[in-house]
Amino acid sequence: MLDSIDTPFDECVEFLCQRVTLDPHFTEFYNWAKNNNVPIVVLSSGMVPIIHALLVKLLGHEPENIQIVANQVASRNGKDINSKGGWQIDFHDDSHFGHDKSLEIRPYAAIPKSDRPILLYAGDGVSDISAARQTDLLFAKKGHDLTIICKRDNIPYTTFEDWSSILSTTRDLLEGKTTLDDVIAAQKRDNN
Repeated sequence: MLDSIDTPFDECVEFLCQRVTLDPHFTEFYNWAKNNNVPIVVLSSGMVPIIHALLVKLLGHEPENIQIVANQVASRNGKDINSKGGWQIDFHDDSHFGHDKSLEIRPYAAIPKSDRPILLYAGDGVSDISAARQTDLLFAKKGHDLTIICKRDNIPYTTFEDWSSILSTTRDLLEGKTTLDDVIAAQKRDNN
């Protein structure tokens, strides 16, 4: 499918940056996380350069405490990626997902909970389902495919509409105002 796109890569990035808007509450979450030494890892089926460009647009500066783990862009047939037909996606791994996000989470999930921080994950679609099964607390975007799949497969999740609720829950967990068990109990009540 992406092979049918022959627009130069830099033009694709510019096109997306002009049209894609990110949740404005993410900036508040980003700033809070940075100030509280909470790492942010973007696990995406998208492409690193596009995600990076969108984050720069949203934040207004280079992201400092965000690691992006996603697919890369590679030259096609020895061409420059910014020439017509010159780029292709370079998938992160050989899974049928192109990027099996659970592979990034599993090493951390294998560490005893008493020896690691709580693993939080936010997603909205089918590409997030493998990661959804590996995390301690899943935030699934209201009205999107991930909530439907989680209900069907009985995967616990907390619904979010924007990043303000994720910030509130994460802040409360870090400050000890709530516990992971309390959040999970509340999500079970809300999703039944």
